[in-house]
This record gives sequence, structure tokens and C-alpha cells, in this order.
Amino acid sequence: MTNAAPGRAATSFRVLLKGYRVRADLTQEELAEGSGVSVRAISDMERGIAKSPQRRTIEALAARLSLTDEELTGLQKAARRGRAPSPGIPKTHLIGVLPADVDDLTGREKDLDALCALSADLCDGRRRAGRVAILSGPPGTGKTTLAVRVAHNLAEEFPDGRLFLKLRGMSADPANPADVLHLILRSLGVDAVRIPADPEDRAGLCRSLLRDRAVLIVLDDAVDEAQVRPLLVGGPRCLTLVTGRQMLVGLECASRLPLDVFSEHDAVSLLSAIIGADRVARERRAALELVELCGRLPLALRIAGNRLASRPTWPLSRLVDQLRDRGRRLTTLTAGDLCVRSVFELSYRQLSPNAAAMFRRLSLVPAADFPVGAAMTLVEASDEDDAAVFLEELADASLLQTSQENGRYQFHDLLRVFATERLAREESPEVAAAAEKRLTDWLVRTATAAGRYFHPTDGVSPLPVATPSFGDHTGAGRWLEAELKNWLAAVKSVAARGDHRPVLDLAESMHWYSEIGGTASVWYDVFGLAVNSAIALGSKRDEAVHRNYLSWVHASLRDRAEESIRMARLAWDAAVEAGDRREQGWARVYLTSAHARDADATTSPKLFDEAARLFEEAGYPLGVHVARTMRASYWYRNGRFADAAEEFDVCVRYFAQEHGGTRTPVDDTNYAYVLLRSARNLAALDAPDRALTQCETALALFRKHGAAMGQARALQETGRLLRRQGDHANAHRRLSEAEELYERIGLTQAQIETLVERAALADESGDPASARADRERARGLGFGTSDVPKPTQ
Repeated sequence: MTNAAPGRAATSFRVLLKGYRVRADLTQEELAEGSGVSVRAISDMERGIAKSPQRRTIEALAARLSLTDEELTGLQKAARRGRAPSPGIPKTHLIGVLPADVDDLTGREKDLDALCALSADLCDGRRRAGRVAILSGPPGTGKTTLAVRVAHNLAEEFPDGRLFLKLRGMSADPANPADVLHLILRSLGVDAVRIPADPEDRAGLCRSLLRDRAVLIVLDDAVDEAQVRPLLVGGPRCLTLVTGRQMLVGLECASRLPLDVFSEHDAVSLLSAIIGADRVARERRAALELVELCGRLPLALRIAGNRLASRPTWPLSRLVDQLRDRGRRLTTLTAGDLCVRSVFELSYRQLSPNAAAMFRRLSLVPAADFPVGAAMTLVEASDEDDAAVFLEELADASLLQTSQENGRYQFHDLLRVFATERLAREESPEVAAAAEKRLTDWLVRTATAAGRYFHPTDGVSPLPVATPSFGDHTGAGRWLEAELKNWLAAVKSVAARGDHRPVLDLAESMHWYSEIGGTASVWYDVFGLAVNSAIALGSKRDEAVHRNYLSWVHASLRDRAEESIRMARLAWDAAVEAGDRREQGWARVYLTSAHARDADATTSPKLFDEAARLFEEAGYPLGVHVARTMRASYWYRNGRFADAAEEFDVCVRYFAQEHGGTRTPVDDTNYAYVLLRSARNLAALDAPDRALTQCETALALFRKHGAAMGQARALQETGRLLRRQGDHANAHRRLSEAEELYERIGLTQAQIETLVERAALADESGDPASARADRERARGLGFGTSDVPKPTQ
């Protein structure tokens, strides 16, 4: 071979390629490094093993070889000649009939890119078999539509053919693999009399015929691995797309693309493509509600869009009104032969009896996601491992999705509606009611046990009891947060059926946890239910307990001092009638706390002494030191800083100590709150460094246990101290963090105070625009120009 360019008479790709490489004075390794094509692939091409590389591979080689346009065209033609079908098998037989592509496919751009990328290295010479991609997902997510689009888009990449084969996985009579292999061979031009009878021989002949061809094969609606495995016959240059509701986890060396519902943006885009963007823009709010009622499921959106497109005079709100009725939602989502319910039924019929029963009863779970333990109670499984087997069957069938948090599962809203329908049709009301009772009882019982992990080690509160759901306070806290919607709905259900003692037990277990997690509305509901249950049972002691808790909610979480004072007085009356000195002491504590937040109320210092005395008589040292802390805060507000400092020192030492048993998060948060109160007094005594140290210690403790309200208080106080020290940058950062937390947990008055503080800081920093913006925001939250926010207690 000379260094001259190969002549035009060259007939094979391998001769042309090697000639151009030699002319460029490149080794195979140098050509590989410059083009990005592997050495093995270049070697196979020059030896004639790989006769027809893809267009992008040729272009990469041509760029490094500095080919002219004419030379590149000649090399591409030689590659196409290498793709000619074997003698005796006409190429026309290799092109399968694809279903029609849809014009308005949207929302799957990333998925399309991922699937197209799979064909990129099919001709790099390293693969012995073709690529396999499995498209799985809930019914109605558009798996077949996506596969068809890919097949159309990649026509040039697979010039030897595209085969679309229906496996009928969801039908009562799925396709037999041997019959499908017969169809493939016939498509490849093999005469029927030459097709072997043995399925393995058929598969072998398919592999032989596809070994050197670039063919895209779509296996649509697969039922399981056993059906698909014999059909993976593509050669190194083939791509096989498998669609199905099962994830086919048993197939090796396959790429997996799980399809989910659309994002809100993509869902609205699809609706706009079907009915027109102008129509969606005119009723934007109705369009957003419509896509959510459709669960952003592509099939449901297409049905809704088709119905609206066929009724151009309908406002979108009319269909929205129909979809709001959960009992008729699936019936509404029907358009001609498109029906969401029918698609769901195909998957449901494939389930085992136990998995089907679990699917139906999971519709009783209040929230969209749930743990294995909840599912276990619904089917009375012996343990969580047995329940997990059925849940995994549902997940494999794409009727459930696994949650991002380990051990949890999620229900798509439309599938939940379908499960509710099946429960009503296939289970008696008595069986459904019994299953729901087991679930609510388990949720309330488990939540009660979780709450006890957050009691202080005061020698009075019940000790925690380990459950299978969690083993320590960290696990208990995660469970309470993750299951909030479920256990809150469960306690409401238990209260509604008149089972009052579990309601009281749960509420009492939650009192200290309420300092760390939950929201004002949650605790208002929980403690309100408990007051009603206490009254129903005629228990004055329980009434006092939960009226005291409600008083705390009104004062600390809802900024309603007057209501807090009223509730504390009612708690006092109930505690006196019950003869319970501990609850009398708490009533006095909450009354003084509410007074401190009410500008029109006057606090009597005798209340602190009385509270401490009552706690002493009840043998409750924690209460004694809470009362003393409140008394120290009173002295601080009235300028008795030295007296307050002495009292705070006693209380800080008490809460810093261990009092028997394992220290709990509440021990730390109680200690942190005392540190914050002490820090304010230290600042008044002109000891800013000590004050800042106590604030930082408190903030670390609150952050350690995820106590959002405590973090906000500590950040706010730290910001104030840093401002006094002239550290404006860090002061602004801390106050901003505090304001964000107050907004998140709904403490509006504290948020206003923080905004006003930050505005004053901006004035001092020479930033009037920021100061003006903060004051405007504070006014928008209800802060008047003449108001002077009080320091947070």
C-alpha cells in the first residue's frame, strides 16, 4: 500500500479506511486517540469483521483523517454497501410495519435522548450482542408511544430493518416466544418450510441472520422474563426495546428506563398540544387543576384533551368539575376506546390473590405513601417480610412506586381511585371496616410509642417502648415526620368512632415532641381532639393536661395570647377539680407565659412562686426549674438582671445534668431554651461574649435534633447579639435564616419581629433599600407603622 489516497475503484470499506489511514501516516492507536473510536473497532473494520459502521463513527474517523467531502461520501457509500442483506433474503422483508407515530408527543425528551444514546456504540467492535433497553412504568405512562417514536427517529441508524412485535403481555393469552421467533424469521425472509420446529433452533437461526445486521426490534407489552429472554436474538449492531409494566428485573445486561408521570410543565404542554395553547392560557388555573386531577398521567391527559378537543365550546372548568368527583373520575376519563380504568384492570388481573387484596386495601391508607408496617396490618401478614413480598409484586407490576425513603411505597392518585373501586366491589363493608380499624389502631399505637422517645428524663413521663418501626429517638423522629399525614388522620378517625383513651394517650405522648416537629395546625388539632375525648370520658385530670397543651399552642405557635390565657384558666379549674398539683403548676406556667405575650395583661410575680410550690408538692423537679426559669425571665424583663442571672445559673446547671436514664432530645432542647433566656440576661449585664457562647450552644443543640422553632429563636437571638457587636454581615445572615424558619413554621409575629430587626440592621449598614423592603414585607404580614414588636420569649 502506497501513501497515495485509495482509488475510486476500491469496492470495500475496509480497503478505503486502511488506505486513508496509511496516507495520513497514522497507526491504529493514533487514529483511535484522535477520533474517539476504539482500537478494537478500527481493527475489526480494517479486517472486514465490522463491514458497516454507523454514520457518526465514519464522521469521527473522517475528521481525524482529514477527508474531503467527496472522500467522506465515498466512504459512507462503501459502508452502506456492506449493509446489504444476505443473498436469498430480500432487504424489503427486514422492514417491519411500525405503528403510526404521534405528532404531539411531549415531555419525553430526556428519555428519547437516553434511548438514542444506546445505539451509539453498537458498532464499536466490543459488543458480542445487541443492546437491550427495558421501558417500564405504571399503566398509561406512554411506554409504547415512546418506543415507536424511537424506532421512527432511528431509522437511519438501523437501515437493515425495524421489527415491531406485540407480545400481548396483559392479555389472557400472551404471545408464545416460539411463535414470535417464527414471525421474526418470516420477517427476515426465511421460507416457512425452512423454519425449525424447535424453539432453540429458531432462536439460533435468528441470531445467525442478525449477527451482521443493524436492526431495531421492539418487543411491546412483555409479560415476564421467561417470555422475553428467548427473544433477545439481536446481534452486536441491533437494539432491542422491551416495553412492559413489569420491570423484568431478572434480565441481565439490560438498560432500564422507568417512565413516570409528567411534570406539571410537561403535562400542561401536552394538554396545550391537543386543545391549543390559547385555550389553556385563557383558563390557566383550571388547566393546572385538570392536569393534577389526571395525576399528570399521559394517557389520562390525552383522554381529557381529546374530550375537550371534541367539545371546543366547553370551558375547561366543566371537565374539572366532573373530575373532582372521585367516584366518577375514572368513568370521566374515557374517550372512545381509550379508557384509564380498562388499562388499570389489565395489570390488576395479573396479580396474585394476596397482592390483589393488598392493592385494594391500600386505598384505605390516608396518605399517598406508606411504610411496610401499614400494609402488613391491612392483610394481617405475620411479619413485615411477608408483606414486603406482596408490595414488591405490586411494585414490579408498576401498580406501586417505591418512595425515595427506604422502606416506603407510593400510590399514584388514579390507581388509588381504582383500588378504592375494587375494594368496594370485591370486599364486604365489614371486611373493609375491619381492615381500616387495624390500620388506624396500628398508626395511633405506633405514633404514641414514637412520641414517648421525646419525653424528658424527669422520673415521671412514661419510658419509650421499642417497636419494629424504629429503635431509638432518631428512628422515631423520622417515622413521626414521614407518617404525619397518616397518624394524624388515624387519630381523627379513632376519635370520630368514640375510642377516646388512645386519643388521650397519643396526645400526651406528643407534648414534648411538639417542641421539635409538626406545625401549629397539627398540634391544635391533636390537643383539641384530646380535650374533647377527656370531656367525653369525664376525666378532669386529662382535660387539664390537654387544655394546658392547647394553651401552649395558642401562645407559642399561634400568637393568640388571649386564647392562651383563657385556656390556661380552664386548665387550672380542671386541675383543681381533679386535685392534680402538677397540672395546677403547669396551668400557672402557661398562664404566665401567655401574659408575657399579651401587652394588655399583667403578670403577677406570685404566679411563679405558686407554680414552683405546686411542682415541689407534686415531687416534680423538672417543673420546679421550669417555673424558676420563668421567674428569672420575669426579673430580666423588669430590670432585675443580677437576680435573674443567679436564678438562671441554677436552672442552667439543672438542665445540663443527667437525671437518670438515657438523655433524650427534649433534655437537650429544654437545656437550650434555658440557655437562650440566660443569654438575653447576660447581654443586658454587658457580657456579650458569654451570651453569644450560650446562644451558639443552644443553636447547635436545636440543630442536632431538628427543632425548627428552637433554631429560629436561637438564630434570631444570635443575630441580635452580633448586631450589637457590629458584625453586620453575620448578623444579617442569622436573622435571614431565622426569618425563613419562622415563615416555614407559621410564626408570623416572630417573623415580623425578625424583619423589623433586619431592617434596623440594614439602616445601620447604609442599605436603605433593603431596610425599606423588609419594612414593607413586615407591613404586608400585619405590622403597623406604630407597632413595636416585643422580644420573643
